[in-house]
Amino acid sequence: MTAWIVLPVSLSAFSITGIWIVYAMAVMNHHVCPVENWSYNVTCTEELPRPGFPKTCCTIQDIPLISKCGSFPPESCLFSLIGNVGAFMVVMVCLLRYAQVIEHSHRCWVNTSALVSGCTNAVGLVMVGNFQVDHAKSLHYVGAGVAFPAGLLFVCLQCVLTYRVAVTALDYWMAHFRVALALGAMISLVLSGIFFIHESFVLQHVAAICEWVFTVDILVFYGTFTYEFGTVTSETMMTCLQQSHHLGSGVIIGPRARGSTMGSATKGLKSPGGSSTSTHLNCNPESIAML
Repeated sequence: MTAWIVLPVSLSAFSITGIWIVYAMAVMNHHVCPVENWSYNVTCTEELPRPGFPKTCCTIQDIPLISKCGSFPPESCLFSLIGNVGAFMVVMVCLLRYAQVIEHSHRCWVNTSALVSGCTNAVGLVMVGNFQVDHAKSLHYVGAGVAFPAGLLFVCLQCVLTYRVAVTALDYWMAHFRVALALGAMISLVLSGIFFIHESFVLQHVAAICEWVFTVDILVFYGTFTYEFGTVTSETMMTCLQQSHHLGSGVIIGPRARGSTMGSATKGLKSPGGSSTSTHLNCNPESIAML
């Protein structure tokens, strides 16, 4: 077990807790209405704010979409911080997962596509967090249009990769669990998009709920990488760097050499659901000196 096991859990815990704190701040500051409110009006008369109590008269502008919750200070400051820190952690998770799959001798286009979609998701998160919907609507919607589909594509590709590298029964159970999360994310995102374009207050409110479900679902999915990251070591990233060096230098490995390389790289690899006493790579002193 390595310290990297903390990264996916930290990403999920920090982001989920953070966005709910943003929501609570927005409700208490009368910037949005609480999610349990289903009564909306076309217009509202000016009401005196009661500290510690939510709004009593709500319009369509007060629907608790995640973006609306982080539109005004002071909650917008925390919302931007969550977007920036969360995006950095997403990139770290994607890079480590990419290197780990390569370490299992699974260099394929699915793994590369997952890395690209994950990093694209991070770029969208930065845009969503730093360009609030009420102040830079076009840039915010561009960021959301990038982050949501890219995040969904990432989790779907990771489901495929989880099945490809699965060895034990526990590995397959984790793959099944991730498929369930991916299906939930897909359904909630599609429903959110369908309901969001309607002018009905009720459907807009349902769209907000679906958006929250999608976001929490994706963050929980990222947290499941704790299962694999217990076997990550410094050699995992070294494997990624070595593969990039081979591709960049145009080195062509023959069939016999490729088999030898793959054999030495995979020897000693273990499934997270298997025994806890094993190493990732058989590194002798000569190979360490070469590195």
